[in-house]
Amino acid sequence: MGRIFTEQFAFSASDSVVVIGLGRFGGAVAQSLMRLGHDVMGIDQREDLVQFWGDRLTHAVQADSTNESTMLQLGVADFSHAIVAIGSDLAASLMTLMVLTELGIKDIWVKAQTPDHGQIAQRIGAHHVIFPEADMGARVAHLITGRMMDFIEFEDGFAIAKIHAPPDTHHQILAESQVRTRHGVTVVGVKRANEDFQHAQPETRILPADLLIVSGPTKKIELFASGGRKRK
Repeated sequence: MGRIFTEQFAFSASDSVVVIGLGRFGGAVAQSLMRLGHDVMGIDQREDLVQFWGDRLTHAVQADSTNESTMLQLGVADFSHAIVAIGSDLAASLMTLMVLTELGIKDIWVKAQTPDHGQIAQRIGAHHVIFPEADMGARVAHLITGRMMDFIEFEDGFAIAKIHAPPDTHHQILAESQVRTRHGVTVVGVKRANEDFQHAQPETRILPADLLIVSGPTKKIELFASGGRKRK
């Protein structure tokens, strides 16, 4: 799960990240960020989790993230990004967010359990709110229908998906099928069996077995992937 949501984080390769809460979600995100080349400090109050991640992250520290002086001593204020991945302890999550806000962290991500949690986090100062369970549910729902082979949705209702070429694009160049005008989505690229990925051009011809990488509003992608058939 962590690897999927790491795709949402627009971090530069050299950026440092502090991940607070090393449970299943936080640990997976921290590990994925390490694989992507980031320096990662993990913070958790549980000694067993800190010991587990001690040799897997750049730093792993057992500390109270709700204590501002402790976080200052750890140098958290120097980090470019912070991810609050605390699990079910709503108070600890929000108090940690308040500390990060006071420290002036410019990019704060918060894992929220409920919409209310997310709304409060945004009001306090979270720049991004993640709903892992809800987001994963939506992703699986899109994949299980068979219309989409992969799907990533961003915060503002914009998505990128890999889909089978809909029938009304077959044997036409993109300029003829007018996908963007008719469907409101953009074909970014085309993958054909035994051929390299190609970036889509107006003259790109779509064949029935092609896979398309498309971007646009989620609902419009869903409709395009279904061949223009609205669900009853």
